[in-house]
Amino acid sequence: MTDPINGTAFMLPDGYRLREGTPSISEFRRIRRLAGMTDRPPEGLEVGLPNTTYGVCAVYKGDGQDGNAEVGGEAGDAEVGGEAGDAEVGGEAGDDRTVGMARIVGDGGTAFLIVDVAVEPSHQGQGIGSAMFDALMTWLSDHAPPGGYVYLFADVDGFYERWGFEESAPASKGMWIRTGDL
Repeated sequence: MTDPINGTAFMLPDGYRLREGTPSISEFRRIRRLAGMTDRPPEGLEVGLPNTTYGVCAVYKGDGQDGNAEVGGEAGDAEVGGEAGDAEVGGEAGDDRTVGMARIVGDGGTAFLIVDVAVEPSHQGQGIGSAMFDALMTWLSDHAPPGGYVYLFADVDGFYERWGFEESAPASKGMWIRTGDL
């Protein structure tokens, strides 16, 4: 099955589609937890998700019995984020459910950071992450001015190289600090 975003077809298994935009706060936190990534506080997501430069989600229309459904959420999981028209219903049997996400953040001209590339474990291994990443790279190709840089922190060996990414060391090294540690 192909799923068109901006006139481009991305290969997806039956039952899946891509949706431009960001997940809700509760979807974002659920996907990160299930994928084994660190959680993010709702206060930061309320600001961060709407400031996404470009985002894409993988949506699954299934029976809700894939083993990853979480009932409810945590305090502060308000449905905030995404772009206009990105309403997403999920969690109940037969509903569309967001099972993957990937985002680009940055200044829109010279610096782009790819973040939050994640797929729920029971939906991994089917090319969903690759389809989302293809959508990110297509958006960058269509919208990023020449001369900019695209950065990411590679936490999966061998995945990003197929799109031309390479380690920056020894020319440079990535560094970071958590805002709570300032």
